[in-house]
Formats: sequence, structure tokens, C-alpha cells
Amino acid sequence: MHNSAILKKTIIDIKRKQNVNILEETILNNSKYAFKPIPDSERNMTYWDMFATWFGANANNGTWFIGGVIAACGLIGGLGATLVGGLVAYIFLSMMGYAGYETGASTTVLSRGSFGIRGSIIPTLINITLFLGWTAVNTFIAATSLAFIFHSFFGWALFGHPGGNFGIIVGILVMSVLHIFSIIAGQRSVQLVERIGVILVIIFVVLETIVVFKNVSLSDLAHYRLPANEKMPFGVGVDTIAAASLGWVMGGADFTRFTRKKHIAISAPYWGAMLGLLSFTLIGICTTISVAMTSGAYDANNSDPSIIANKLGLGFIAMIVIVLTSMTANAVNIQAGASAFKNVFHKVSFNNSLMIITILSMLLTLVPLISGSFLASFIAFLDYTGMLLGPIIAIMIVDYFILNRNHYTVADLSDGNGKLWYHDGFNLVALASLIIGVIFYLLIKNLNVIKDTIGATFITMAVVAIIYYLGSKLFDKADK
Repeated sequence: MHNSAILKKTIIDIKRKQNVNILEETILNNSKYAFKPIPDSERNMTYWDMFATWFGANANNGTWFIGGVIAACGLIGGLGATLVGGLVAYIFLSMMGYAGYETGASTTVLSRGSFGIRGSIIPTLINITLFLGWTAVNTFIAATSLAFIFHSFFGWALFGHPGGNFGIIVGILVMSVLHIFSIIAGQRSVQLVERIGVILVIIFVVLETIVVFKNVSLSDLAHYRLPANEKMPFGVGVDTIAAASLGWVMGGADFTRFTRKKHIAISAPYWGAMLGLLSFTLIGICTTISVAMTSGAYDANNSDPSIIANKLGLGFIAMIVIVLTSMTANAVNIQAGASAFKNVFHKVSFNNSLMIITILSMLLTLVPLISGSFLASFIAFLDYTGMLLGPIIAIMIVDYFILNRNHYTVADLSDGNGKLWYHDGFNLVALASLIIGVIFYLLIKNLNVIKDTIGATFITMAVVAIIYYLGSKLFDKADK
């Protein structure tokens, strides 16, 4: 009798699942918001692939440059800011990675769950500008390295000198062509570039470290005192690291949806990104302080890896490695940007989306040539990302893990008449929480107590999480 009841329940469950599958298929076939979740047959990323992807995402010139910027906190302060900012931010990367693994959806498609199917266009557009910006940052640094090579071979002027823009523009064009070739060659070639790039990056970091410590000792670096007008408060350092690290959270699911194992989706992105962040911010901090000590003057513009490599006499090979590390990082940036682009423009193929993102990022890379300062453009970009990403991620995490308890179905994320349609496609609670979060961030970020301690980013995320949770509960009660 007991076995009969179990069998009956099993049959009912199978029929229910079949009905659900039929319903999902009907919705997907008739919805303009349909997306294709990654099936098991295409989930081929191993632990090493995932680790290498996220290590390579951070083991690059942009992270090195960030290290140079937070060198203004000093060696101990910069290391502390990196640990606090990275260790906390990448918890959210693991959480977003788990959501991608569970649903097979990209991060921007997942944002439909919290912002609404139409409302997701807002975090999506922000995401597109984010990955365009990071692609441009890495491309500009690589172009600077190429400009040094052009200067050595052809005598072209360097950036910052009369006629120096020409070498940078040629470098940008060369990098954009390399990105396009990488895209045309497909996903496997991207993984190959990442694997080779990671090995070269590790070798380069070791060589760079040897050169730095030939000139100065660890004790010298730790005791270096910056000019008072150049010193960065600890909280500002945390916000700088958080702004950079949270950017990767918005691309987390785009890659973990390609693995079949939960522990890979959760663990590999965390440790890959964290070790990449720690190694390259540290080398950025050490090299920038080292150059300041040997030259007798601290200059934040010396954060640029190409400039530092040139000042330390590392030469042609260093410049080539910088170019390769830009490619490994931008493989992640361009792919994540293309996934976001497709969430807005559904009819554009993924390959065409990749091409569009590459071309747009090439144009964005020209901005420092117009403004005249790469450092100023970079700091403005970090302020923009920090202000917006924290609230968006807090809203998405609360919605998926608390309000929906780890569950969005493919049908939910695609159905224009379903529960995620909210109010004409927009979740007003999420939009209001985002606006409040941005205003709150701007109000507290320049308070001395915030700048000197933990920074504004994580406090803002906690406040937004509470506001969104309570607002969602109140609206649910009102609807009932």
C-alpha cells in the first residue's frame, strides 16, 4: 500500500512536470522576451576554465592601475582596502554565479526577476556601459604599451607629448582588431587565450616583483609616507576596490551558466577573482610607490602599467605581456557586455552583439584623448560604477535569495503576462530602491567618518537591501 502511494505520487509529479514543461515551451515560443537557457550539453567549463577566466579577469592592467591609484593609501592601507573590498564584493559574485548555474540565464536576464521584464532594461543599459568602460580602460593601457613599442621602432611621439595621440590611436585600432579576431575564432579560442594569458601574467608578476625589490625593500615600501595632499583615506580606497570588484558581479552568471557543477559556480569565480585582484593591486601599489621613492616625487599618473614598466626598464617583452593581459580581461568584458546587449536587442545575434560591443568600446577608448587625462577619466568611471552597482546588486540578491528563495523559472523570466511583469513590465519598488540608494550614496560618500572608515558602497548596499525587502513586503500585502 505504501509503495503504491509512492508510485502514484511519482506519476502525478511526472505529469505535473510534463505540464509545466509544456507551459514553459508555449510561453517561450510565443514571447518576444524569450531567451535560451544554457543546456547541459553546452555546459563544458571545468574548474580550471572558470578559475582561469576570473583570475584573468582581474590579473590585468586595469587592476594594476587600480593598485596604483590606491597606493595613495600606503602599502598597508592599500592592502587592507583590497582585502576588505574584494573579500566582501566577491561573496556577491559567488551568489550571482550560483543563480546563473541554477537558471542557465545571464545576469541581465536574471535582473528581470527584481526589476521587471521591461524594467530590466535599466540595469542592462548600466551593465553595457560598465563593460564598455572596462574594455576601454584595458584597451587604452594596452594601446599605451603599443605606443612605447612604436616609439622604440618608429620614433613616434608618446602620449602627453606633441603628436603623441597618433601612436595611441594606432594602438587602439590594433587592439580592436585583435579583439575582433578573438571573437571570430569563437569561445574555445577565448578560453585558450585566457589559459595562456594567465600563465604569462604570473611570470610577468614574478619578474616585476624581482625588479621592484632590487630597488627598494618591503620595509621601505611599508614606511613610505605620501605627501599630505596626495594621501587617500582608507574608506575611499575600499570604495575604489568595491566599485571595480562589483563590476564583475554583474557578469557572474554569464559564465557560471556554462558549468554543470554547483561548487564550480560558487567557488572558482570567488578564488579566481580574489587572487587576481590581490596579486595585481599589490604589484600596482608596490611599483607606484617604488617609482615615487626612486624618482623622489609621487605622481598618481605613474599608476599606468605601461609607464611603470618603461620607468623600471622592463622593455619590449613587458609591453607585449601587457597587451596579452588586456586581451584576457577584455574577453570577459566583451562577452558580458554582449550578453547585456542581447537583453535589450533580442533579435541581434550573440556574435553580432560581440562585434557591436567591440566597436563601441573602441570609440569609448578615445575619451581620454579628448579629456587629456586617462587618470581623471578612470576615477570618474569608478565613481559612476560605485554609485549604481551597489544598489542594483543588493536588489537582485535580496529578490533571488530571500523573496524568491533561489527560484526563477525560464517561463517566469520570459512571460509578458506572468508574475515578473509587475506594473506594465516595471517593478516600481526596485526602481524606487535604486533611486534612494544612489541619493543615499551621494549624500554619505564625502562624509569624513565614511571616508576614513568603511566607505559608502557596502553601507549603501545594506540600506538598499532593507528598503527593497520591506517595500516588497508592503506592496505584496497591499496587492492582496
